Amino acid sequence: MAGDAAGRNQPALKLHVPEPRFRPGDPAEFSHLVIPAAGETPRPDSAAPAASIREQVYGLIRVLDNEGRATGPWDPKLDAESLVRMLRQMALTRAFDDRMYRAQRQGKTSFYMKCTGEEAISIGSTAALDRGDMVFPSYRQQGILIARGQSLVDMMCQIYSNRGDRLKGRQMPIMYSAREANFFSISGNLATQMPQAVGWAMASASRGDTRIATAWCGEGSTSEGDFHSAMTFASVYRAPVILNVVNNQWAISSFSGFAGEEATTFAARAIGYGIAGLRVDGNDILAVHAATQWAAERARTNNGPTLIEHYSYRAEGHSTSDDPSKYRSAEERSAWPLGDPIVRLKQHLIAIGVWDEEKQAAMDRDVAEEVRAAGKEAEKSGILGDGLHQPFDTMFEDVFEDMPWHLKEQMAQMKAEREAAGL
Repeated sequence: MAGDAAGRNQPALKLHVPEPRFRPGDPAEFSHLVIPAAGETPRPDSAAPAASIREQVYGLIRVLDNEGRATGPWDPKLDAESLVRMLRQMALTRAFDDRMYRAQRQGKTSFYMKCTGEEAISIGSTAALDRGDMVFPSYRQQGILIARGQSLVDMMCQIYSNRGDRLKGRQMPIMYSAREANFFSISGNLATQMPQAVGWAMASASRGDTRIATAWCGEGSTSEGDFHSAMTFASVYRAPVILNVVNNQWAISSFSGFAGEEATTFAARAIGYGIAGLRVDGNDILAVHAATQWAAERARTNNGPTLIEHYSYRAEGHSTSDDPSKYRSAEERSAWPLGDPIVRLKQHLIAIGVWDEEKQAAMDRDVAEEVRAAGKEAEKSGILGDGLHQPFDTMFEDVFEDMPWHLKEQMAQMKAEREAAGL
């Protein structure tokens, strides 16, 4: 009774439920965002103590200004050949996405996920890493494989789960695996890659190797326990790893506020773990490259891990199973203030005098033809509608290094029964 009496003049408790600013049918404008000018965010030394790196988690590392000029301390000063190569890789990734999206709509595969608007994140990061560095991707980093020169035909066969699929139809489409590209198998369970990457990095350090690891998740996945486990181990053991959070504003149909963005930035989570954190304009490929290069240097010189938040926007639906018009304003894509990563790099190349619209059009035709030819080649090995592509025997393979006796017995029994049935 005393407790009740004491609380009678207290206001009733209220629960805050995050609410996105725009719903379907609403006009969209992003004037509430604080976007620093290009070149404004300072660049600390890569060996600086994590406690001294605070401004970078609340600001936004930007290199390209609104006129396409590269400016500020984070400018990586890449040569024109490297810039053109990255532009082509982004264009190739988008062309690949467009064709695979159409293939899904045509019934050639069951599922696809595009990375439209996020191409600079995977392409820029990969360009700043060594080929031997291990990547633990999420499901929107197909650009890493393209940047590392992986065969488009091989990628398409994995999407079609056909006779040419190295994974023998055991993975969902878009969950690629490519050991020769140091590209760890994608998992549909989000954030599982983060502690795996930290463990790989710890093993590399234990062996006295020189290779680092990098991992990816979306902003929604930072709510998963695996993310925080990874942060703890990375911090305690100073693992040579880069943990990337792609903040594209939407986790399927839930906006970033449900993952905690209303309270602070995702990069700021690094502070609580005592590691370095950077927040970068994910649609500025020069900024992405510079941030990754800084974090890689920090990892290689035994100065610990880095958490990078890539601030971007998911231009398309979450997947081919999603209709974003059901939960967000149709104007958001065009109103997004950080623009299109391909257009921004193109403008920069034009500004420095090594590119023009004619070259851009020719490149777009070239990558479209490359993807079309790869598609035709991949489809020779089958598509979804062709039925089962892998022999039944493969269900017994690739589980044990040496197949145990009981599986050998079951496989022999299955073969005998199929032969008896004339199959």
